[in-house]
Amino acid sequence: MDIDDILREVDPTFDSIPEDTRDLQALTRAWVAERSSPELLDWPNDGLFERINERIKHQIEKVEEMTGDMDPKTNFALIVIQTELERYKYLVRSYLRARIAKIDKHTLHYLSSATLRARLSQPELAYATRHQALLHNHYLSSFLSSFPQPLQNLNDTAGNISMIDTPDLDTAVFIRLLRDTLVEGRGTDADGEMDCKNGDIIILRWSDARKFVDSGLAEIV
Repeated sequence: MDIDDILREVDPTFDSIPEDTRDLQALTRAWVAERSSPELLDWPNDGLFERINERIKHQIEKVEEMTGDMDPKTNFALIVIQTELERYKYLVRSYLRARIAKIDKHTLHYLSSATLRARLSQPELAYATRHQALLHNHYLSSFLSSFPQPLQNLNDTAGNISMIDTPDLDTAVFIRLLRDTLVEGRGTDADGEMDCKNGDIIILRWSDARKFVDSGLAEIV
């Protein structure tokens, strides 16, 4: 069950909302979640970005067709279309920048297992692989080549200490509950739990909040 299923339960009119409006809402939710979470979230595999990119392409073509028309009514419509187009482009760019920043910071972490690699889109996976290869070659030519071969790895785990930098999963995030839920959380001094209602906004460690977000019981705000 995902967020759309939850929204469909609480709002029977959800399916009557135009697809482009639902896509914009989904893009906005994905953008907010990606910017607020400390680790990379799953890439949307429901065709959202394919539809968004197609819509942006269509809007650009429409703008090009309308450019140069001196009719005041048409010019006003052009302004509205351009404003909407810039909103889509801003959300997409900001979303992708947030993901690329996380990939740049923890490249080896996201390449370390098939589960983590599955969070990336194919272009992101290619970018991360190439990025890490260039970084490793740079380190080799700069200083690693002077070290003994066993010390040249960037993912060494000798002494049960990993060299791979990982995201801080105890970072605090705000989430909004999408249905009544018993929430358990870990505190500094003691752990606790509370009955939360649909619509409540609470703050949790991401390691505690992630299960609610992944199951569709909550969304990041």
